[in-house]
Amino acid sequence: MTPAAQGAKRQPADAVGAWESRLIDLSHRIHAHPELAFEETLASTWVADALSAAGFDVRHGCYDLPTAVRATVGTGPLHIGICAEYDALPDIGHACGHNVIAAAAVGAGAALAGLADDLGLTVTVLGTPAEEGGGGKILMLERGAFEGLDAAMMVHPAAVEMAAMPGSAVAQFEVSYRGKPAHAGAYPELGVNAADAMTVAQVAIGLLRQQTGADDRVHGIVTQAGTAANVIPDASHGRWIVRSSTVEALAELKPRVRRCFEAGAVATGCDLMVTPPAPDYADLRPDAVMLGLYRANAEALGRVFPDLPGGPPAGAATDMGNVSHVVPSIHPMLGLDCLPAVNHQPEFTAACATPAADRAVLDGATAMAWTIIDLARASSAQRAAHG
Repeated sequence: MTPAAQGAKRQPADAVGAWESRLIDLSHRIHAHPELAFEETLASTWVADALSAAGFDVRHGCYDLPTAVRATVGTGPLHIGICAEYDALPDIGHACGHNVIAAAAVGAGAALAGLADDLGLTVTVLGTPAEEGGGGKILMLERGAFEGLDAAMMVHPAAVEMAAMPGSAVAQFEVSYRGKPAHAGAYPELGVNAADAMTVAQVAIGLLRQQTGADDRVHGIVTQAGTAANVIPDASHGRWIVRSSTVEALAELKPRVRRCFEAGAVATGCDLMVTPPAPDYADLRPDAVMLGLYRANAEALGRVFPDLPGGPPAGAATDMGNVSHVVPSIHPMLGLDCLPAVNHQPEFTAACATPAADRAVLDGATAMAWTIIDLARASSAQRAAHG
């Protein structure tokens, strides 16, 4: 970073430093009070309050989502969005580090609040509920939350540093079979076994995996398959997820998986119901220019991007993917140096409230603020060149 660039970026770095204790406290409070998708009442309130204290004009409970937040500062022609996530996972809490994401987004916003108009910026921080399966960003996208944005960004903790996460396209299925109960010992021939239907579907999916692509994934859980061993189960339920590398590949894979569920119904005579609990997630398509700016800024802070054998792991997904198809976006990963613990493990939950996670909050906030300043400079130069 040149001396001139260092000078121009000192103010937002100092602002993040001034907010350090508040940002770390915010991260730890959200971590200590995990809330599931669309139930993030405390977290969204804390994020909204912090942004209000930073000088933002804040709306809480917008886009027909009680835990969505929109906070805006500045009136400049370049409009940048920063996304905050804050929902947790069932049973294992913040095992994907959304507490870090929320605090870093607030920090980046606070760092830019006093500079926005001078830089020709409008900065909007969007509190986006229900990333873990509910598709909060997709609902907000459909309801106009991202209209008018020139770019959008967020950061996300991981075991190791990554400039770009190869986010998959994802579809979800809620699957239910309805059969007929009967005494399993005395009159089994009178029953229609819904648990068997689910078993047939699972076997079919297991066999299908032999003919799917290297980046395809099909996985799920059975949430109900009977209540007594001496009663033929008349109902079974499960939740399944289908992943592929792109939305186009996903569109080809989904009907093949659907036929596996249909096979269970045909084989047993059960009625089948398949419903999507959330919109499909699109694959993540990061903007190369913004990604280069972010990486340079993160490296200037001392972040190191290792060469990963075989490349970044495939299969993860985010509703930020849908945003990236409409607005130039980035979704870099902040390494917590916590291997072998990785996302969605209890050990990663613990890693998201450590000094390494606290440093990730501050570095993520600063790197995003610096990247937005770089974008503002480029936009200003472009406007000047065109008169």
